Amino acid sequence: MSVVSAARLPQRSRVAVRPSRPLAKTALASACAGLLLLGAALPAAAQDAQANGASAAEKRAADAKATSLDAITVTAERREQNLQDVPVSVGVVQGEAMRAFTAGGDDTLLALSGKVPSFYAETTTGRIFPRFYIRGLGNIDFYLGASQPVSIIQDDVVLEHVVLKSNPVFDVDQVEVLRGPQGSLFGRNTTAGIVKFDSIKPSQDYSGRLSASYGTYNTVSLDGGIGGPINDVLSFRVSALYQHRDDWVDNTYAGPSADGTVSPKKDAMGGYDDRNLRVQLLLQPSETFSLLASAHARDYEGTSTLFLRNALSKGSNEVRVPRDKVAYDEADNNPQAYKTYGGSLKATWRFNDLSLTSISAYETTSGYSRGDTDGGAAANYPVNGLPNGYGQSMGQVRDLDQYTQEIRLASESDNPLQWQVGAFYFDGSDTTDFYQRAWFLKGAARNPNNWVRLRNSNTSWAAFGQLSYKFTDKFTVTAGVRETRDSKHTRLLKTADTVAGVSTYKGRRDVKMSDTTPSWDLSAMYEIDPQLSVYGRVARGFRGPTIQGRSAVFNADFTTADSETIVSWEAGVKSSLFDNRLRLNAAAFTYTVDDIQLNGNDSNGNGVLFNADKARAYGLEADLDWRPIPNLSITAGASWLHSEIQDKRVYAQVCGLNGVVVCTVNDPTIKIGSNVFAQIDGNPLPNAPKYNLSLGARYDIPVNDAGAFFVAADWNKQGYTSFVLYDSKEFNSRGNFEGGLRVGYTGGYGAYEVALFARNITNEKNLKGVIENYMAAVYNEPRVVGVSVNLNWP
Repeated sequence: MSVVSAARLPQRSRVAVRPSRPLAKTALASACAGLLLLGAALPAAAQDAQANGASAAEKRAADAKATSLDAITVTAERREQNLQDVPVSVGVVQGEAMRAFTAGGDDTLLALSGKVPSFYAETTTGRIFPRFYIRGLGNIDFYLGASQPVSIIQDDVVLEHVVLKSNPVFDVDQVEVLRGPQGSLFGRNTTAGIVKFDSIKPSQDYSGRLSASYGTYNTVSLDGGIGGPINDVLSFRVSALYQHRDDWVDNTYAGPSADGTVSPKKDAMGGYDDRNLRVQLLLQPSETFSLLASAHARDYEGTSTLFLRNALSKGSNEVRVPRDKVAYDEADNNPQAYKTYGGSLKATWRFNDLSLTSISAYETTSGYSRGDTDGGAAANYPVNGLPNGYGQSMGQVRDLDQYTQEIRLASESDNPLQWQVGAFYFDGSDTTDFYQRAWFLKGAARNPNNWVRLRNSNTSWAAFGQLSYKFTDKFTVTAGVRETRDSKHTRLLKTADTVAGVSTYKGRRDVKMSDTTPSWDLSAMYEIDPQLSVYGRVARGFRGPTIQGRSAVFNADFTTADSETIVSWEAGVKSSLFDNRLRLNAAAFTYTVDDIQLNGNDSNGNGVLFNADKARAYGLEADLDWRPIPNLSITAGASWLHSEIQDKRVYAQVCGLNGVVVCTVNDPTIKIGSNVFAQIDGNPLPNAPKYNLSLGARYDIPVNDAGAFFVAADWNKQGYTSFVLYDSKEFNSRGNFEGGLRVGYTGGYGAYEVALFARNITNEKNLKGVIENYMAAVYNEPRVVGVSVNLNWP
């Protein structure tokens, strides 16, 4: 769904409310078909009662006002514009909706998956490493140095490292998902698109809000912010997020512990504590200058992803083990912890018809994630009569620093010609350890621990510009271009012995890669009438070269991938129909990615980077926001995708242990040594759902001018999704669906709301990821039922 809103109650004249987001407008617009039928029947009686004593003309005017949709302002082109005037496919989710989706304590980023057409998110590394996909493009690599073709931008700051991309979203104003390459204005590594999060900013009006919820597993979520003026030129806002869940997964392993860290324990893992704080100060000494300073901190402790060994059986993708029990013999019950700090300065000068903007930012993080990689005790899962397992692994970011600087000069006038030019600089570096207790228990023999330390650095600079010319009141053409230099360097600092006290590593220890590549886009938009516009867009983007250094942990050479480039074509329609009661935006697209970067596994289950010749895809997406009658809001989204890898020379290693293929592979295969490889030509991209459908609605039943009871629900259904490069019977999902429900009361003209809620209300056990060699599964979050309270003031 692109925009989530709700039927609005009358507002008190003394309440300060932004026109685009009234306080009574709630976050979660959703419903199943039964709710829609109920909503269609109930409002007639309420309308008749309200109409007593009113003229027909007054009633029609009131109905039109109650059902009119709010305008949505986006910054998809680095300037404020109406959503309907932007020649880009953009999905928008308001902050109130995001908070409703995360009432059950879900990861604030993963909760967005499926809520916007063509957008998907998942993780196999816990809450510190989400992976994002737009129109099927993403990266399944679990390496801490992996690059992603979906860029995450929080409050105008690009977050490049995968751990920084996990920074939670809180006190958020709006989320924009820009689909398709965004390389001209936002840079490299945006071949799929960007997800842009904007927090509520300080202002000269005192205001505050708090969303609090409590649910199953002692789940607590507190998301709030408060701010206002300090004096006539300085204002502030303090925002915070706290999420907690008790441990709820039992460790049933009762055998000898390989490292002495585990024993049978009830409620051993699954919980988390995620604490976040942000402080913003806004200085506005004049109408021509403003300075926004922001600082944030995160302190997170939790559980890394739980792999459930033998959850899949050969020949089937049906999950068959409970999600609340594991048998882990190592890894100290999968702990995970990170601390992150950051800050930014955004200065804006306005003079004549120009504006100059400077954004300086710094981010740093450190922490670790530890897990029983094979998904269970090796002795419990024999292969060919012998117990086998990788034991535990750990990735630790010892220190990570990211500096970014952007400068933009832009026109600020009503002239037909609009333009902007700018420059961008990025500098990121980290020192990361990888640890693997890679023991294969065969009789009594075990291999010692493997460990490496890597130093990664990435620098990038770019110059960019965009021109937009309005040839007539109805026809506008926009063009942008960017030149980017991207350089990466990975060094192996230390490596542990894998045999007998002497390093035997023979691979490269120092790898450098760089590329200088242009990106560009060209679009045209034509307004057929004030309610209907059409647009077309062609864009080129690229993802910079990538180095996979983690391979050294298994005494294997680094693997690399050259830059990938994409050319995307898109045509769409944007409409506001029936007196602005229905907003329907749709787009058709096709793209070709040359030298696409892919990630497979080697015989150790370790990620391997490589380039395939190309991938092609085409699809459709649509967003709907509708208020057919007063007090009823309906939202819907749909996307359909066909993607295909095209390279007959490329093979990916398939599931296997000690030369035994443990799954059912449908592709042609070859054998090299003891390992089996499948030809992936013609296969879909991994984690690229064939289709995604979302439907939601909210119906309010007014009890007086100030309050109403409401019922709201949201449902999502996901089509066929393969989790690996090769075609198998086991490693895919078909028809995953999940829903949420809220029932409550809103009062005080939107000042407060109390509700009962349920997330994953039917307690679906959806397959979200796999570890192939062990037929291990990753599940979605369990059902969480609870109560929530939302407060807004003044």
